[in-house]
Amino acid sequence: MEKISRRSFVNKFGLGVGASVVMTTLPSFMTETEKIHVPYTGKKLNIALCGLGNYASLLAEGLQVSEYCQLAGIVTGTPAKAETWKKKYNIPEKNIYNYENFDSIAKNKDIDLVYVVTPNALHKEFTVRAAKAGKHVIVEKPMAITAEDCEEMIKVCNDNNVQLAIGYRLHYEPNHLEIKRLGQEKVMGQVRYIETGLGYSTYDVRDINKPVDLNARKEWRLTKKWAGGGCLINLGIYCIQVSRYVLGEEPISVTAQFGHVNNKNMFSQVEENITWQMEFPSGAVANCSSSCGFGIDRFYAAADEGFFEMSPAVSYGPFIGKRSDGKPFNFPVINQQQTQMDEICKVILDNKKLPNHITGEEGIKDVKIINAIYKAAETGKKISL
Repeated sequence: MEKISRRSFVNKFGLGVGASVVMTTLPSFMTETEKIHVPYTGKKLNIALCGLGNYASLLAEGLQVSEYCQLAGIVTGTPAKAETWKKKYNIPEKNIYNYENFDSIAKNKDIDLVYVVTPNALHKEFTVRAAKAGKHVIVEKPMAITAEDCEEMIKVCNDNNVQLAIGYRLHYEPNHLEIKRLGQEKVMGQVRYIETGLGYSTYDVRDINKPVDLNARKEWRLTKKWAGGGCLINLGIYCIQVSRYVLGEEPISVTAQFGHVNNKNMFSQVEENITWQMEFPSGAVANCSSSCGFGIDRFYAAADEGFFEMSPAVSYGPFIGKRSDGKPFNFPVINQQQTQMDEICKVILDNKKLPNHITGEEGIKDVKIINAIYKAAETGKKISL
């Protein structure tokens, strides 16, 4: 039986970020606030973006329309980027840092939070440095490369009385809130099978023999040292996430298989393709795939009394959903970056503890699963979690 109507859901979310659609815990759905949205006019958190790659540009655009936070500073190892961003976003010189002088941000009262958007291998370093400087932290996923790094990040943030969030933007996206509801509330019965995949074609097959400079900074995702892996750790994490929160369960074992390497120049250090399976306590199975060689972006869940699916599903959208019972599956398109940052910053401004679904406690779970999948693919064995 459905406990909330689509109209009520849309009305709540359509009212804007101020309508409070935060998932207070991962198994919950959404708060019951029905208040009309009133624009926020109070204090905003000042955010410094650490690492100015492609995704940082999306975050910056989200910050231009955010209610509870604003872009106030940048941290980059590239002087030319610093100058460009300074002019584009009118950033004061005193709020611009490089990787060497970053620790002096502790003296800057005009920066409240650091959003770490560096290569994966640097997530721990800059989270730790930001926390020791007394700044709250949002770090992009994956949280880190190892569970040990995640544990250190959590400890240092706790020791310095700052909050740590992970950039799980889809936790606030209405289509994903809906499939989470459909699965966890068993609207169509127990979900028995999930199939999901995310992949992009990252090269032209006509240039497959073209040399690749793996030492180039822009190619960090192709190196084991800086990325920690390939398509699994960078893209497959979305498939892990959606499987977990639709079921509301943690996997108990994984099996995995590396796929064929088509572009040996690009993927000499990390995987180009991978498929894996996750078993859950209820008996449900998730069959997942990720690739840097071909495009895929879908989610499908089969339950006792029907199915629900999306395609596109776990990328940036806009998402398109379908239910086997024919009921509407059409939710508002939102600015995912703005919504995520506003909901996190609103909690911090209220001096409340961030809900577990967006903290390091959630991030470390994904990292443990990712490493188990790699182990399963390398050994050919089922790995228990």
